[in-house]
Amino acid sequence: MHIVWGLVLVVLSLLCWGDQVIVWFAPSTAARLTLMESEDTVEPAYFADIRGEALWDALTLWTMLVAGVLLLLGEPAWAYFGLAGGGMYVYFAGRGIFTRVALRRSGHRIGNAQNTRLRFALLTIWGVMALATITASVIALSTS
Repeated sequence: MHIVWGLVLVVLSLLCWGDQVIVWFAPSTAARLTLMESEDTVEPAYFADIRGEALWDALTLWTMLVAGVLLLLGEPAWAYFGLAGGGMYVYFAGRGIFTRVALRRSGHRIGNAQNTRLRFALLTIWGVMALATITASVIALSTS
């Protein structure tokens, strides 16, 4: 089971962290790849927020990737990175979902409907992954 969960963590967190790195360093490329909305299709403040969030996420979300790699290697330290990464991803997912809901309800342009649905789905997946990883980390630490 450790191998399977380690692979899940590596794949999903690499997708999330890699997405944010591309959004920060190459926003036009990110828009072409539909990793984010183009600047002309969303509110200017929302676009600025996405870019700022991407920088912070690029600096912090690597923790879950490290947890997955350590889990694959059978290193017990994975649980510490799982706790830290899990906390970061819970925050990331929650902030992403609630901010988008509030902006959309206020009538702000946050992107086309299809991309917005995809973002909500991915944020939910990453949030669930985070909660499961926190739980597994607590169990691993309490039994060691």
